[in-house]
Amino acid sequence: MQLPVMPPVRPMLATLVRELPREPGLYYEPKWDGFRCVVFRDGDEIELGSRNDRPLTRYFPELVTLLGEALPPRCVVDGEIVIVGEGGLDFDALQQRLHPAASRVRKLAAETPAGFVAFDLLALGDEDLTEEPFSRRRARLEDILDTAQARVHLTPLTGDADVAEDWFTRFEGAGFDGVMVKAGDGPYRQDKRTMRKVKHERTADCVVAGFRWHKDGEGVGSLLLGLYDEAGTLHHVGVASSFTAARRRELADELEPLRPGALDGHPWRDWADPAAQAAHGGRMPGGQSRWSAGKDLSWEPLRIERVAEVRYEHLQAGRFRHGGRLVRFRPDRDPASCTYAQLEEVPPTELTALFDEAAPA
Repeated sequence: MQLPVMPPVRPMLATLVRELPREPGLYYEPKWDGFRCVVFRDGDEIELGSRNDRPLTRYFPELVTLLGEALPPRCVVDGEIVIVGEGGLDFDALQQRLHPAASRVRKLAAETPAGFVAFDLLALGDEDLTEEPFSRRRARLEDILDTAQARVHLTPLTGDADVAEDWFTRFEGAGFDGVMVKAGDGPYRQDKRTMRKVKHERTADCVVAGFRWHKDGEGVGSLLLGLYDEAGTLHHVGVASSFTAARRRELADELEPLRPGALDGHPWRDWADPAAQAAHGGRMPGGQSRWSAGKDLSWEPLRIERVAEVRYEHLQAGRFRHGGRLVRFRPDRDPASCTYAQLEEVPPTELTALFDEAAPA
């Protein structure tokens, strides 16, 4: 492979902002909930690169074939690998594609084929376009991408902030992460946070059912969070983490009184039992999977007495899609009141305008 922009490429990144910028010369795109991927094509050679330099090519063989039809013979394109389900973008199905067994990869490629959403053009033929302004790169991308191919898409783009605000609200239920903001005159800067992103964020009151020690042994690394369903079962919904070193030590002192006798009657006391793990889909604290290989997932139970207000982005398959952040403890709340019912439900938006594969058969 010989291209003017060679792998590995570290994709351009974004800084999180709380409000949608409305400055002149900005462009807006939906933020996709998938795997960031830079596609390199040189004739018959196609390589799918991830944001952390790990190749994705072997996990998505159907995309290699598809992009061979949709892209010109020599180019480098930045985009996102997605899987579209009945309710929107399905990140869980996407994660399942990262399987070590080739036979399993082939099976999933047929059952849950992935799509590709293109949003930037880094090279074309012998031209390195990374110093060109984004507006020009986008125009060139529109010219060269064959979106008539199934599951190949050009991301929507607008210069109208009001339209972007509408996307931010209307597309959320379909699994969109938020809105990306790009300067029309900006070059492509690898591994630099030159873009901005606006993401959905909410808070929920969760049961603090346990914690994990920080990897350096200094205090609490993460809080294990739970919510009750209608039947009164406490489900593990995720963690709150990203504490400073000082706060980690403070949390260890604050939680120490809740540790004695915590396992007695604890709703997750059987987490280490293989049968119990299987019954809960391997999603109880300490559950092992191919995603957690080599990580210490041991945890310390706490008596079910503490409630934490946690900031989160959105819920997927009953769990926080990304890790939460602790806002404050809520001594005024009863743990039994921490249920799924408090969470805001956003109805899925019809995706057929964007994805042909989302249309009913």
